[in-house]
Amino acid sequence: MFNLNKQHDHTPAGEEDRVPPGQYVTDKFPVMHYGHVPIYRDVQHDWDLRVWGELEAPVSFSFAKFRALPTCEVVTDIHCVTRWSKLDTRWEGVRFSTFVQALPPLKPTARFVLAHCEQNYTTNVPLEVLMQPNALLAYRYEGEELTPEHGFPLRLLTPGTYFWKSAKWLRGIEFLSEDTSGFWERYGYHNNADPWKEERYAE
Repeated sequence: MFNLNKQHDHTPAGEEDRVPPGQYVTDKFPVMHYGHVPIYRDVQHDWDLRVWGELEAPVSFSFAKFRALPTCEVVTDIHCVTRWSKLDTRWEGVRFSTFVQALPPLKPTARFVLAHCEQNYTTNVPLEVLMQPNALLAYRYEGEELTPEHGFPLRLLTPGTYFWKSAKWLRGIEFLSEDTSGFWERYGYHNNADPWKEERYAE
């Protein structure tokens, strides 16, 4: 991760119980990621989302096919492992549980998800976490399309974990029977990433 701008350190009065230990609140939205920012010249033709693994058949979604899925809005707090938090962020996209209903049936062995992104970035999340109501495949933030720096055209939103689990530039979803470490997890980040337990790094 890189490109963290210095932020104003504050916690709004009365909201201390919403900020995990070791975090500070920012009004800005720092840009942090691995690798360079991908640019899609023609997203209608240059982007798709592949799904495979522990389901009855693999499937692929074009940009138009994905955008035709039912959408919802989620307001949630986000927490970065680098210690900033941002409260009441507003996202739009496809609820992950709704997305699963648009897939061929999952096998009973499907228990984990490995998100595959541009530049071979990956992150792993238990399926039960992504089936929670606030987990999204997100493409709008604060009423606007995601910017390239924040994951256009699609990113995960995985509330309840540090923000590296909300992977940007999503291109594939692999359903797994066994957990498999993602990019930062292989480099020593904690597998669970619970900000309330300060699960920043593996012991």
